[in-house]
Amino acid sequence: MGGHWFTEKQTENFGITIKINRTLHTEQTEFQKLDMVETEEWGNMLLLDGMVMTSQVDEFVYHEMVAHVPLFTHPNPENVLVVGGGDGGVIREIMKHPGVKKATLVDIDGKVIEYSKKYLPEIAGELENERVEVKVGDGFMHIAESNNEYDVIMVDSTEPVGPAVNLFSKGFYAGISKALKEDGIFVAQSDNPWFTPDLIRNVQRDVREIFPITRLYTANIPTYPSGLWTFTLGSKKYDPLEVSEDRFHEIETKYYTKELHKAAFVLPKFVADLIK
Repeated sequence: MGGHWFTEKQTENFGITIKINRTLHTEQTEFQKLDMVETEEWGNMLLLDGMVMTSQVDEFVYHEMVAHVPLFTHPNPENVLVVGGGDGGVIREIMKHPGVKKATLVDIDGKVIEYSKKYLPEIAGELENERVEVKVGDGFMHIAESNNEYDVIMVDSTEPVGPAVNLFSKGFYAGISKALKEDGIFVAQSDNPWFTPDLIRNVQRDVREIFPITRLYTANIPTYPSGLWTFTLGSKKYDPLEVSEDRFHEIETKYYTKELHKAAFVLPKFVADLIK
């Protein structure tokens, strides 16, 4: 089969190379360069500014770990916000929790939503759910304008470049705290410890100054830089390491399990040393 090779340069000296069969759509949106490509190994894949965002084959890891860790930690998450995540994968996982009455998605780039629905339907399939409200807008401003509103907030952002830079600032985490109810929880993807250790260190420091319970957990995502990915959880009241067995209910997953829920917080020593 024909095709060409695409390399995402993950540092100046290292990259990941993927064979692309064909380009399904390419566009310079108002905010970023969007490419939807069909790959040999990973199925359809979304690229933003030349960085892999999600693929049909391994997307479940990221989306399950963003959604289920906080949703099983909180005893009654009814009102949930997703900042970013226009591909819809986190929303799909949230919809597996019948206790969630409303999930709001705010993504700055409507084109991501549009083309995810077209080319990643198994990821974006729950964006039309009646419990979901989709807003095209600035997640930073949405947070700033919210007060004591959400049980759980999930930040599904790109790396801290372009429109996502503000989503890694201490002011944003303070805004999240204000937007959450008094027992709220938030989770943000916080990149990888091999190439961006300073980012993880800074995010942990900032979140710790705002949230009494701050935890780092990991997952393996092969199409993301280094494959080892981290998530930062900030909680006002509930500790993800103290979730009781009766809190878990059966949902269909491919990566997340109730055993993995706590195991994901067991960090390799070099990662734990980063956040001491």
